[in-house]
Amino acid sequence: MRDVYHDELDAITDQLVEMTRLVGEAVSLATQALLTSDLAIAESVIEGDEAVNLLHENVEFRTVDLIARQQPVAGDLRALTTGLRITSDLERSGDLAVHVAKLARRKYPACAVPGELQGTVREMGAVAAEIVNKAGDVVKSRDADRAAELERDDDVMDELHRTLLRTMLAPEWPYGVDTAIDLALAGRYYERFADHAVAVARQVLYLVTGESAVRG
Repeated sequence: MRDVYHDELDAITDQLVEMTRLVGEAVSLATQALLTSDLAIAESVIEGDEAVNLLHENVEFRTVDLIARQQPVAGDLRALTTGLRITSDLERSGDLAVHVAKLARRKYPACAVPGELQGTVREMGAVAAEIVNKAGDVVKSRDADRAAELERDDDVMDELHRTLLRTMLAPEWPYGVDTAIDLALAGRYYERFADHAVAVARQVLYLVTGESAVRG
């Protein structure tokens, strides 16, 4: 019976890792759609979010069911409760990738990102994908040191976001208010995406150490 129990715990972890993979792929594709005005890719990201939502629901159901049936304590209970928080952060990350894809779809056939900011947005997308993929590694390995690295990755995203805002707020900005609003939204989506990945890492730190990791 205990082997079945631990198999269930491992299966929940595997589903969390799969969620990070899907969400990382979604933000990469959404960025591609945003930069190239590719409607088909944007639609694939929007439709693909259903797989993330289904995993979210399945993790929640299996976790609650396991708690009810097995009444876990100590480390196992902490693993299950942190898993619930992690799956919520990943589900929200998937929604943010969808928001980027919907922005690309709304602007089609035009491109929402002017040429001079394509590099910045491309890098934001790459950092977002990298940080959530690292979060997946952290969930799988429960490596506290690697989890702590994600704080520094988030700093990179924050600086890219500031670069985007500085460019848009400059007096010589030539692209108008509508484009500025679109880019401000996109920048916020990427920033929040990275924040959710960091939240996942903090949950792993709590799981491993038993101490809440609050950034000062």
